[in-house]
Amino acid sequence: MGITERRLRQKEEIRSNILATAWKLVLEEGWQSLSIRKIADAIEYSVPVIYDHFENKEAILLEFGKQGFELLAKKLQQASRKSKDPAEQLKAIADAYWNFAFQHKEYYQLMFGLGIACCEADKCIAEKSAFRDIVMSPIIAITKSENDPRNVNVCLKYHTFWSVMHGLISIKLMNTSVEPDLNKMVLDDAIEGFIKNLRQ
Repeated sequence: MGITERRLRQKEEIRSNILATAWKLVLEEGWQSLSIRKIADAIEYSVPVIYDHFENKEAILLEFGKQGFELLAKKLQQASRKSKDPAEQLKAIADAYWNFAFQHKEYYQLMFGLGIACCEADKCIAEKSAFRDIVMSPIIAITKSENDPRNVNVCLKYHTFWSVMHGLISIKLMNTSVEPDLNKMVLDDAIEGFIKNLRQ
């Protein structure tokens, strides 16, 4: 291995170590307490070493935001493959989205700015668009048919779907006094109503 390759590998190892340490701090203390100084202290690097790999804390948040959207897209893609029926796909996507929010709460909080500043989601465009495309596909399939002359605003329907999902998840994440199963029951009912509305 040449000197250049060795340096690149070392640089990547340090970068991965910084991210792993930052993630461990987030899991232990939450997003609000994450700082470059804490990462440097925990990893036993100097602060300038961190800045050699990430311009600032926001750059680290952006990296985690991209990871979160990639993981969410993967989960939704897997869910959508469970059925060829677009209505069943939409229900499976809703369930997968719900499960992602609670199994990967730290990612979800960062991706959508829930209780914290978000990861500059406008810079996660490529990762976010994969998520949007997966959700829109069954919506388009339900509303589109040769015998259906309606002009459906699919983008509006996508935002309606996401708003229902995100709203109920936010309530549950921010208010633990709500009956545990109630929000999921409301979600299931809302998705049933949403699909019925798409078909009208």
